[in-house]
Formats: sequence, structure tokens, C-alpha cells
Amino acid sequence: QVQLVESGGGLVQPGGSLRLSCAASGSASGINTMNWYRQAPGKGREWVAKITGAGTTTYADSVKGRFTISRDNAKNTMYLQMNSLKPEDTAVYMCHAVNSWFNVYWGQGTQVTVSS
Repeated sequence: QVQLVESGGGLVQPGGSLRLSCAASGSASGINTMNWYRQAPGKGREWVAKITGAGTTTYADSVKGRFTISRDNAKNTMYLQMNSLKPEDTAVYMCHAVNSWFNVYWGQGTQVTVSS
């Protein structure tokens, strides 16, 4: 089993920055691909960014150039650096992991609110 715990959310003004973290525990050494998703009020879940075990990254068009996904395998932690935040980035941000046996894990989420 793998447990994922997000942190780093909060209230930020438009144009500001936040750094989210997703700490994995349990059988974390088997984790391969990790993703960030988000869900805004009244909307469906949206994929934000992905990082493979080899460090290859991909981004949704809506965040490309503003967000950076990274991971520290020694700490079993994934990050999402979010810059130039916009009100439409307001959402609950959740981390998602897939291990070598294709088991899927989700964190509980952390709230990000972008407002003046």
C-alpha cells in the first residue's frame, strides 16, 4: 500500500506563486509515474501534469509555462511549483501515483485559492 499526502496549498493573489508537495509513504519505492490533478468547484477532475520515473514531464496546455512538476525519489516526494497563478487555477489539487504493478493511489488533496 502507498499513502499520498499533499501539502502547500493556501490563498494567494493573482500573479503569485505556491509550491505543492506530495509525500509518499508505505511501499513508495515501487512508484513509477506520478501526476497532479485538480478539481474546481462544480467541475470535473482535470489532469495538470505528469512525471515519469525517468523524470520525463508533460503538462496540460492550461498550465504549460507556468507550472513545473518535479520529484525527489530519495525523499519519495513530488512537487508542483505554480507561478503566475490565475483565479481559474483555484481548485483542490490532488496527487496520483501508479506503481510497477499498475496499482493506482490518490491523495486527499490540498486547496489552492487564487483571489485578490
